Amino acid sequence: METLEDLGRRIGTTRDLKSIVRTMKSLSAVSIHQYETAGAAIAAYQHTIELGLQIALRRRPPIEPQSVEAGKRRTLVVLFGSDHGLCGRFNDLVVDFALARLTRQGIDPLSCLWLVVGARAAARLEATCTAPSASHFLPGSVDGLAATVGTILVELDAQRHEEAFDRAVAFHNRREEKAIPAPTMTRLLPLDRRYLRALARRPWESRCLPTFTIEPRRLFSVLVQQHLFATVYRAGAESMAAEHATRLSAMQAAERNIAQRLEEMNADYRRTRQSAITAELLDLFAGYEAVRGRGMDSTV
Repeated sequence: METLEDLGRRIGTTRDLKSIVRTMKSLSAVSIHQYETAGAAIAAYQHTIELGLQIALRRRPPIEPQSVEAGKRRTLVVLFGSDHGLCGRFNDLVVDFALARLTRQGIDPLSCLWLVVGARAAARLEATCTAPSASHFLPGSVDGLAATVGTILVELDAQRHEEAFDRAVAFHNRREEKAIPAPTMTRLLPLDRRYLRALARRPWESRCLPTFTIEPRRLFSVLVQQHLFATVYRAGAESMAAEHATRLSAMQAAERNIAQRLEEMNADYRRTRQSAITAELLDLFAGYEAVRGRGMDSTV
């Protein structure tokens, strides 16, 4: 049976753990808000880029890339996961989804170039299928996300100039109800032809049509680069918001379990303390009876 000192130490340690869990909950809640705000901001920026693309396409539609047979296509995959644990099957879901989706499209995952963001996602991919071509750590805050996306795009551009791939896609988790991450795929390159044609035919929002003086193809190239940056940035922001939402849910469950365990330990502490007090009282009573008995014997 545990002593009062042992129970007291366990209760103190559990209370410290509860304080840590509460702090992690607060950090996750703040991070969710920050990444969702960043995602909303980049979505507004992406809309502005689309307006620019719409004007550039009205002037001079770009030459569309030639199609490549699915079986001969080499794909570059940008995959967002996590660096830290306590987020359930977050990395398993996105990696398994990516492998299944590529296979359904007739693409061998072993032939792909994998750019993985998140050490745990990279480890999961290597254990399941193949080692990534390159891996990066996630930024510690929303302020570092732009630099991480810039590094990814530099690598993507270098591979594109070497003609190492024919298409590029991104896989990441999105935040859904009940904090369950939902894996999704986003096409990066080449831009969808239907999307470009729809942009060119879309009615302008006002009567005044903007104009520009630089060469249309150069403008289109710059806008595509910005569109690509916004798309990857948004995927990263959504992934990290989903990661923190999953971790927040795990911390809430942990807090409930800790509170229940604390209640049980406090009840054990009270019972043990009551038993100790009762034993001390019985000892005192027994001692008193013994002393009282000796006194009566000497009187007789």
